[in-house]
Amino acid sequence: MQNSYAISQIKAIIGAAGEVVEDNHVSVLLTDSRRITNPSSSLFFALSDRRNGHEFVADAYTAGVRNFVVQQQQDVVMPDASFLLVDNALEALQKLAAHHRNEFDLPVIGITGSNGKTIVKEWLYQLLCPEKNIVRNPKSYNSQIGVPLSVWQISESHNLGIFEAGISTTGEMERLEAIIKPSVGILTHMGTAHDEGFASPAEKLKEKLQLFKSCSLLIYNYEVLLDYQNELKAPERFTWSRKFRQADLYVFSETTIAGKYYLRATFKGKEIECLIPFRDEASIENAITCWATMLAMGYSPADADDRIERLNAVSMRLELKQGLNDCSIIDDSYNSDIQSLEIALNFLGQQNQHYKKTVILSDIYQSGLQKDDLYKQVAQLIKDKRIERFIGVGTDIIAYKKYFNMYETHFYADTAALLHDLGSLHFREETILIKGSRSFEFERISRALGQKAHETVLEINLNTLLGNLNYYKAKLKPGVKVMAMVKAFSYGSGTFEVANMLQYNKVDYLAVAYTDEGIALREGGISLPIVVLNPEPLAYDKLTAYKLEPEIYSFTLLDDFIKYAQENDIVNYPIHIKIDTGMHRLGFEDYEVETLCDLLEVNKYVKVKSIFSHLAASDNEQHDLFTLKQISIFEKAYKQIEEAIGYMAMKHISNTSGITRWPTAQYDMVRLGIGLYGVDAAVPADDAGLRPVATLKTTVSQVKKVPANDTIGYNRNGSLKKDGMIATVRIGYADGYLRAFGNGVGRMLVNGVLVPTVGNVSMDMCMLDISEVAGDVREGDEVIIFDEQQRIEQLANQIGTIPYEILTNISQRVKRVYFYE
Repeated sequence: MQNSYAISQIKAIIGAAGEVVEDNHVSVLLTDSRRITNPSSSLFFALSDRRNGHEFVADAYTAGVRNFVVQQQQDVVMPDASFLLVDNALEALQKLAAHHRNEFDLPVIGITGSNGKTIVKEWLYQLLCPEKNIVRNPKSYNSQIGVPLSVWQISESHNLGIFEAGISTTGEMERLEAIIKPSVGILTHMGTAHDEGFASPAEKLKEKLQLFKSCSLLIYNYEVLLDYQNELKAPERFTWSRKFRQADLYVFSETTIAGKYYLRATFKGKEIECLIPFRDEASIENAITCWATMLAMGYSPADADDRIERLNAVSMRLELKQGLNDCSIIDDSYNSDIQSLEIALNFLGQQNQHYKKTVILSDIYQSGLQKDDLYKQVAQLIKDKRIERFIGVGTDIIAYKKYFNMYETHFYADTAALLHDLGSLHFREETILIKGSRSFEFERISRALGQKAHETVLEINLNTLLGNLNYYKAKLKPGVKVMAMVKAFSYGSGTFEVANMLQYNKVDYLAVAYTDEGIALREGGISLPIVVLNPEPLAYDKLTAYKLEPEIYSFTLLDDFIKYAQENDIVNYPIHIKIDTGMHRLGFEDYEVETLCDLLEVNKYVKVKSIFSHLAASDNEQHDLFTLKQISIFEKAYKQIEEAIGYMAMKHISNTSGITRWPTAQYDMVRLGIGLYGVDAAVPADDAGLRPVATLKTTVSQVKKVPANDTIGYNRNGSLKKDGMIATVRIGYADGYLRAFGNGVGRMLVNGVLVPTVGNVSMDMCMLDISEVAGDVREGDEVIIFDEQQRIEQLANQIGTIPYEILTNISQRVKRVYFYE
């Protein structure tokens, strides 16, 4: 059996043409030129997905990669590189992974469904790892690309595989089944996720069932597949149900005991029990699926109950937050394996806000590798990412500290020893990755290094932000650039945290309102071109020093900037000319363009980088004639200017809604604003391709019984019509929850139920009427102000404003936490 393949073997396996220059061995498959850790042993697949992978072959070659799978011949000569030519690089990747899977005769559990795939996979790993050496998808690598990369990890040391498979349209599962080849199948919760990719929910379910066509055992919820018995090929089936006694595992009693969920069920004619350490509905269903799986695989009811009671919550997300002494903390305190370490290190590499990068890492368990090989690989990963300081915790990592010969290293036997020494390590102005196995309780380190803030938090999902970016990119014609608007603290969502993600994912421009915002981005390590939309003449020195590009919207501004350039011997400085096509906010009017052309024609001090305007009502069909008029005025103006200056400049007029509704107005670039954050009036709310990125949450500080008609809050404006309960929560108008939300206008989610405000909103807190859910509400419980269920648009409607104002009003004292999966 092999863990690496010669290039000549791979050429034969995938049926490629092309010449093998040097028949070296490959052990790493790459699909992203930004994630190269072992170039000499890597094979780069130039995939044509959202971006053409062939555009990044040169980058991979520069980084040391010499083996490539491509769909087209390269224009640049790379004489020492092997290029394997195929019709479809993704199919070649999948074919190679399928071949690798067939080299191993190990049992494999295949998991699919709409929801719960990753949690069930990770929980089964926790439940089965005491006696099994398990290979599984890193995080949620369950796509057409993620599955082959996951299956490629299989080695001779593994005796069980657990792989999840996710699909978004027809035809995909057949390809994933050929790669995973599961012997045991598990169907998790079936919901509405990815419904838009199928003609009906039935078609989606049938497509998912393709994963199980060669399984000997299938585990599923009895009632879900009642109408699909003819689609099931597995000779052995194990069912569970909370409704039907016919199921192999029939759950007939459910209750809460001391914060845990207690289940009683019948199995093989006997009554059994299980205690689940979670109470939310999704976790209960996922835990029952795991319970059924353990019983189906022959574990005793007592053993299954004992292990499930000790299940740990699964954190699939990296958390980026502010730390003490101007540090940034990447918290991944509950995961430690070599695959997720590589993902975390890649995310660390995206952060540019601090020059110094530190990694705190615990011993790694259940890797499937010999310890010597494991820590050699770990040390190489750390070195490849140019980490300045490494802190190892645990007896194993100490035993192999000889491999960690980098700039600065520290080793501690346990977490307590590191915490005792924390002050002497002088963490300051650095990005710190904290990554540990659960038993090391690295959350204590995260708390010690994290910036203390009050319990109202704005969570930003960077994966969702990237998904929204790609949603709009998919609407663009080839070659159209993207300018991302990050003004006003990225619409309240952060500065360098959002900009780092946008830069890493190759937007073309950023735009800010004022010079100081641009300076903050430059100081945060952002190197993208940045346009300043409201440049101040008094700050021209800072603007040019930080290589920021001004919007020029008036003759006064143009004259001032040209004068500054003359005095400082600056020539050909990039500027962006704003045309007023009817919004009448900023810009040169139609009748001023001829004079503007005269000034620009003979001017050596500035160079027109772009000519642009702004659509006033691109989202509103009622104003489409006005939008067409704006476009016509803009075209006339930019043609005049380009004729005068004698060269082409970029043209852009489309904003977020313009991208959606006016594809003919994309020109050379579009400006993507609030759509990045999941809000677009031109997109239906049920369009699953665009999702809100932000969740604003707080906690309950106190619960009170209040008699009917007793007044509540300032000015005695609030009361309950009958005896009831109120909860005081930690958010007020100083946090951005405006007074207009008071007295029942606003709603918040408490335990999944929308409850109204009562009384006036105070500066730091407000009150909620929780009479309908009072029995389930406790001090410290989480309260959601907005998320995917209660969207920002709904809050805006409650007080008669727009989503922009809701987002940008969120105070800086509200802690921002960024998640990345």
